[in-house]
Amino acid sequence: MRNPDSIRLSRLSTRHRQRGVILVIALIVLVAMTLAAIGMTRSIDTANLVAGNLSFKQSSLNAADKGIEAGYQWVLARAGTTALNDTDLSAGFYSSKPGSEPDWTLSATWVDAEFLNGGAADATGNVISYVIHRMCTEPNTTYNGTGAGGEANICALSTATGGASGGGSMSVGGVQFTGNPQVYYRITARSQGPRGTESYVQSMVAITN
Repeated sequence: MRNPDSIRLSRLSTRHRQRGVILVIALIVLVAMTLAAIGMTRSIDTANLVAGNLSFKQSSLNAADKGIEAGYQWVLARAGTTALNDTDLSAGFYSSKPGSEPDWTLSATWVDAEFLNGGAADATGNVISYVIHRMCTEPNTTYNGTGAGGEANICALSTATGGASGGGSMSVGGVQFTGNPQVYYRITARSQGPRGTESYVQSMVAITN
């Protein structure tokens, strides 16, 4: 027959072992909950970061549109004058199209750009600039004139009130104009904002020469 004292000692030993196992399980659960909380926090931070970046990008696009509008108003204010025949780098204006498409992401492309607010950031932290190209082949020449080398100045044109032969033309002399021709100008705007955001917008406008 077993000694009652030994039975009690055996039960106490079993209880101590059970308490040790529960402690280990509790620690494991605590570690798992901590890792889950850290993961959730990081997920929330990432979501907030993405949402913030999207917001900055949209703000940058809206700012670039302001550059397009400013460039358009600059050309419109000089419509019908000889000012649009000549390059004006102080205003970011080129009287002929580029020989090849510029790399708009290069800072050198924007050396002669016009900056809004004198280059200062706007209320949303965006720096806005633009350049304008008259879509003609010869610089510093009237839309229907001859360049310095004797080449005819070929411009992208359309009619202001319609032509006798109808339609538009990409070259001078293609239609008989019944009104003042409209010369095309390409405005390219750039916006540089917070967190390194950059947006580029282009627009083609036709202005009566």
